[in-house]
Amino acid sequence: MPDRVQPTSLGLPAEVKVCLFDLDGVITDTAAVHSAAWAEMFDAYLQERAERDDEKFVAFSSDDYIAHVDGKRREDGVRDFLTARDIQLPDGSPGDSPDVETVHGLGTRKNEIVHRRIREDGVVVFDGSVDYVRACRDAGLATAVVSSSANAEEVLQVSGIRDLFDVIVDGKVSGELGLPGKPAPDTFVHGGRELGVEPDEAAVYEDALVGVEAGRAGGFAIVVGVDRVGQGAALKAHGADVVVTDLAELRS
Repeated sequence: MPDRVQPTSLGLPAEVKVCLFDLDGVITDTAAVHSAAWAEMFDAYLQERAERDDEKFVAFSSDDYIAHVDGKRREDGVRDFLTARDIQLPDGSPGDSPDVETVHGLGTRKNEIVHRRIREDGVVVFDGSVDYVRACRDAGLATAVVSSSANAEEVLQVSGIRDLFDVIVDGKVSGELGLPGKPAPDTFVHGGRELGVEPDEAAVYEDALVGVEAGRAGGFAIVVGVDRVGQGAALKAHGADVVVTDLAELRS
């Protein structure tokens, strides 16, 4: 019987027993879906607001997505972007319908757009990442998805890779448990503990700046930054120990 693959051949410290993966932008290309959904929702809302209040319309940009939304829980992303535009709305409640002008109402609008785009376009996975996750499992490492998205379970099922992950900690789980979102490390810490380890025996894989900040703040054994959009230097500056453009680069 061949020797089991060692964590070091996967670019990991020898003490790592658990791998904690962000989903959007790391395992699946749903970051593009979310970015487009945020732009569609915010542009429609900002246009409505500009026409109603006789203000200048300024579109939601890719820079806005990275600075205010990427990697955050839905309501945090809505709130942070609106604050950057000097727009104050009541939070409302998680059950707000999409026609309600609240933080949660706008979040619901965005979520409905995401579901529509997933239904219409499906989900693209990064083959290098999927192969890497399989290699981690072959090496005896436990795997989890830790995502700010509330749609992680659906995305994994649609993409046919749900069976590759022992635990899912997504926006629904963190909301139920009252865990603060990234850049707080709590969701990653919870994912590791669900698999029986503390941060010093777990690896974090993230493409968002707030995600690598969370990994660094939690004291994880290694924080891997995944650079899909040319922000490698920023990922390093925010706490990534190593930056790759695809997880396949970590294998030796």
